Amino acid sequence: MKRESFYYLIFVNVLILFLIEIFKFFIPNEAVLYLMFGAQYGPLVSHGQWFRIVTSMFVHGGFIHLIFNMYALFFLGRIVENVYGTEKFLTFYFLSGIVGNLATQIFYYNSFSVGASGAIFGLIGVLFAAGFRRDTPYSLKPITGSALLPMIIINIIFGIMPGTNINNAAHIGGFLTGMLLGYVIPLYDYSWKVRKIWKVIMWILILVVVVSYISLIIWGVIG
Repeated sequence: MKRESFYYLIFVNVLILFLIEIFKFFIPNEAVLYLMFGAQYGPLVSHGQWFRIVTSMFVHGGFIHLIFNMYALFFLGRIVENVYGTEKFLTFYFLSGIVGNLATQIFYYNSFSVGASGAIFGLIGVLFAAGFRRDTPYSLKPITGSALLPMIIINIIFGIMPGTNINNAAHIGGFLTGMLLGYVIPLYDYSWKVRKIWKVIMWILILVVVVSYISLIIWGVIG
């Protein structure tokens, strides 16, 4: 698999917002519309719609929200995928996004939540923690470890400012997940068996995404 899967993630995110904008002409109620496309809402998740923990990662609340997240995904995704490979990159991305949304389920139970920022903060966490590993090449120091502190601090300050409507639970949950993964997982795998395991994990997570969207469609049909 070529190391350009972040482009596919960007495409899916853009496509879904494009479809949402089209459907706005037919469904004026934005809450219903965003739920139809997979937004997360705690009570619905608790009542069996678990798939929203996954699908909400691909839904954005407008073009500004999308542009900021997709720019970050392009910048960070390209780095992480080139350094770690496609299998690890997608695993980091999906796991961070899922954990971030699980944190949202706990701390913002009665709120609607959309966006890929939990997964994106996971990528930041991966690169941040990688800077403290001994096997991280010196050439990567400018984009790992303490070099990312200004970005992290700015986002934390911006996230706690009143009126910003930012999902700090997803950000922190995704970031901490990424940090854990970045610290315990080496950048390079020299064993084909290890690479095969990562490939299996990646495809399992992709299957989870596919099943989540199938479940969302079924919910829309029978709901």
